[in-house]
Amino acid sequence: MYEFDMEYGEIIGVDEAGRGPLAGPVVAAAVKIKKYVKEFDMINDSKKLSEKKREFLFDIIIENCHVGVGIINEKEIDSYNILNATFMGMRNAIEDIVEEGISFENALIDGNHKIREYRGIQTPIVKGDGKSLAIAAASIIAKVTRDRIMVKYDEIYPEYGFAKHKGYGTKQHREALLKNGACQCHRKSFLSNILKPTLF
Repeated sequence: MYEFDMEYGEIIGVDEAGRGPLAGPVVAAAVKIKKYVKEFDMINDSKKLSEKKREFLFDIIIENCHVGVGIINEKEIDSYNILNATFMGMRNAIEDIVEEGISFENALIDGNHKIREYRGIQTPIVKGDGKSLAIAAASIIAKVTRDRIMVKYDEIYPEYGFAKHKGYGTKQHREALLKNGACQCHRKSFLSNILKPTLF
């Protein structure tokens, strides 16, 4: 994966977590590798790693990479729609890197969309988290950051089981919604097929 990154010169990898859930934010991350360490051989698409391994690699990435994060909350998702919110998160994550004074030539983006309203050079890469170390590292940062937020939400709203399903539309989550209605961290625009408007 590292050799793939080198084809594009000095790069950052950008990925997101949480486009599909019914609750919580969408989180984007941007990563520039500072130095290669042997633990990076364990890095893969975050969805293919166990939670324990993601948590381990999160600390390795933080220690050996420049990292930026962009978090767009559920209210902003409802206001701007999930695609635009994802782009906002990615722009914020890149800006987080830039504000540290980190330079790069190209932003490699996981997926087939360029980031709207981003003026720098960018290259979308389909299934990029399996082709680029920097994108895969960004996917881990985004996923772990978001999961930790959902665990915090679980402490506030234990009746929904957020620590287990992280806001995705599992059977447990849907049943909890029907029983309890929506809470503050739900994406109201995602719930029309589950809840009647009166329960919002």
